[in-house]
Amino acid sequence: MKVFIVLTAVTALASAQFKCPNKDGQYEDSVQCDKFYECVDGVSTTKLCPDGLVFDPTIRKINKCDQPFNVDCGDRTELQPAKPNDKCPRRNGFFAHPDPSVCNIFYNCIEGEATEVKCTAGLHFDEYSGTCVWPDSAGRQGCNAQEKKTKDGFTCPETPKVDAQGQIVAHPKFPHPNDCQRFYVCLNGVEPRDLGCQAGEVYNEESERCDAPENVRGCEDWYKDAEEAAPAPKARS
Repeated sequence: MKVFIVLTAVTALASAQFKCPNKDGQYEDSVQCDKFYECVDGVSTTKLCPDGLVFDPTIRKINKCDQPFNVDCGDRTELQPAKPNDKCPRRNGFFAHPDPSVCNIFYNCIEGEATEVKCTAGLHFDEYSGTCVWPDSAGRQGCNAQEKKTKDGFTCPETPKVDAQGQIVAHPKFPHPNDCQRFYVCLNGVEPRDLGCQAGEVYNEESERCDAPENVRGCEDWYKDAEEAAPAPKARS
């Protein structure tokens, strides 16, 4: 009860010290980025954004609280005390995995409920932008090297694959060495995936598409043995 009284008194004092402009609306605090004042008929009420969000006076919406990476707080460097749990340093926001060696996983926290999110292959989470970026842009240290190998041992080439115009191919494809139906895709050029064409088709390295066997040199008879082994259809009576 004492804490509540003190907080109420502080809130009332802050509201009394803030002088509302002539126009009703919401106005930022001068030192605390997640605190703002709501003015109605010249009377101000002190309010706080949900823990983890900060106040952006430039937003025209009624709810002016947003993610910190979207807001320029300037000299408003103070924040309300955090309400953390095991995965959310604050109740709302995007946060890096608590293990600093895990750079490709982050948590989206909404009112303290954490949802685990994994970056696209080859990217690292950047807390300053709240997005997944290339490792050199994230600049994170001590990240574990991820195992980038398929079950049969294929790894993506270190040299980027380029197209006819000399542009780097984002997700290059490679043929399987001894299976005409299968091929590999390197997501973002670094993380391999083992894929396959549908039955009756083979991978065409030239067109980088699944194609009819007769159009791919060396794979013309790929399904011949299977066709010969299949039982002949019964004649209708």
